[in-house]
Amino acid sequence: MHADSSSKPQIWQVAVILTIGVFAVSTAAIFIRLSMAAAGVQGVGFSLVVAALRLTLASLILLPAWRNVRRLQPSRRAWLYAIAAGGSLAVHFAMWISSLSYTSIAASTTLVTTNPVWVALISWGWWKEIPSKQTILGIAIALLGSILIAFGTAEAAESYTNPLLGDGLALVGAWAASCYFLLGREAQRQGMGVGSYVAVAYSASALVLLPLPLIWGTSYAGYPLMVYVYIFLMALVSQAIGHTSCNWAVRWISPTLVTLAILLEPVSASLLGYLIFDELPSVGVGVGAIAILTGVAIAVLGTRPRSA
Repeated sequence: MHADSSSKPQIWQVAVILTIGVFAVSTAAIFIRLSMAAAGVQGVGFSLVVAALRLTLASLILLPAWRNVRRLQPSRRAWLYAIAAGGSLAVHFAMWISSLSYTSIAASTTLVTTNPVWVALISWGWWKEIPSKQTILGIAIALLGSILIAFGTAEAAESYTNPLLGDGLALVGAWAASCYFLLGREAQRQGMGVGSYVAVAYSASALVLLPLPLIWGTSYAGYPLMVYVYIFLMALVSQAIGHTSCNWAVRWISPTLVTLAILLEPVSASLLGYLIFDELPSVGVGVGAIAILTGVAIAVLGTRPRSA
């Protein structure tokens, strides 16, 4: 279904909304750190609480979209892809949020936004979408940047509890986000609309995450009020406003341009981290982040779109 050309926004309007979206997404790492500070705890158990509540609140916000799901009755394959995407999203948030307990905001957000590289590699292996030489070059540069970040956070080990573990968790989060993106693409190719897909995927993700803190032995209750305030703000600002704005922008401009814009997330998150927590990345992390952003940008620009 194509939007009426008369309702098409001006390019500057799209740019403004996309900028707001990227900035809103970049606040997630800040709200996570603030919730950890307010709770006085960190680690996997609390990270699972944050991830589960974030997705649950986002699912509640999207409850009205279920009317379209029932009305349009997507195919069984679309349902399966959407549910699998939700499972991948659950892994993404669990891993990435946990990474912020162990490594810097700059390292975590940079590594977790390398998903365009992994999407290209998975598409190559699974769908035989052969990457261009430019994409391969970008992947190589991004991987080099990842190594530099690993060394950079290792040098600053005294500042973080376990930086290499945090980097690894962020990288797994990027892999899970890549699967989420590809499975979501397939769900929509099977006829599920964007609104219906997001409602199903978020709900599936919330259902996967909700029991995990309890299994881990962590309670949802007993934290200071500000912990829940920060998580609510994360669901509202980072998820509902940030992710929705980026998804809206894809309707009007190239997905490549949107992906490139999202690469500004680590820059914005790192700046906020410095202003709020006085967290200044090491030289190694800074150089590695620049290498990753450059590599991912080259890879994205060199990606050949798959024919419909």
